[in-house]
Amino acid sequence: MIRPIVKYGDPILETPAEPITEFSTPELERLIGDMFDSMYAHKGVGLAAPQIGVSKRLAVVDTTSGEDPSARVVMINPEVVEKSGSQRGEEGCLSIPGFREEVTRAAKVRIRAQNAEGEWFEKDGEELLARALLHERDHLDGILFLSYLSPLKRELIKRKIRKLQKAGEWT
Repeated sequence: MIRPIVKYGDPILETPAEPITEFSTPELERLIGDMFDSMYAHKGVGLAAPQIGVSKRLAVVDTTSGEDPSARVVMINPEVVEKSGSQRGEEGCLSIPGFREEVTRAAKVRIRAQNAEGEWFEKDGEELLARALLHERDHLDGILFLSYLSPLKRELIKRKIRKLQKAGEWT
């Protein structure tokens, strides 16, 4: 089921999500499926549960946009184990539609997370995958990519969003 994406301004996006403690449940499987459906429908490469209004430490990533099923990553209660290097690239967010900015992140990352059965695994990512894993992991801590921008750029975007809100175009 495709779920609506929560937009910037909703407090759930800036609130740390709750850990998942129950695994292998029909509810968790449904949520994961809904997240992939929603991510693909909205043309994203990653989606965190708070972005669909669920305050749980769950994120999905697929940098192939569904082209390669083996590229799908489900990360529950993820932790960053290791980061190295640096990359600068354009980044956007489904919860902040219409805004893309240059963001610096690690070029390589290793994430430790649980799968839907609760088993721990590690996932390495480079370039776009590293960016997506880190971006979604940030969401689970209530951190948006706007935090990586200069105060001036961040304020300009927030001002534009407030104008859109007043005009009823940001709901």
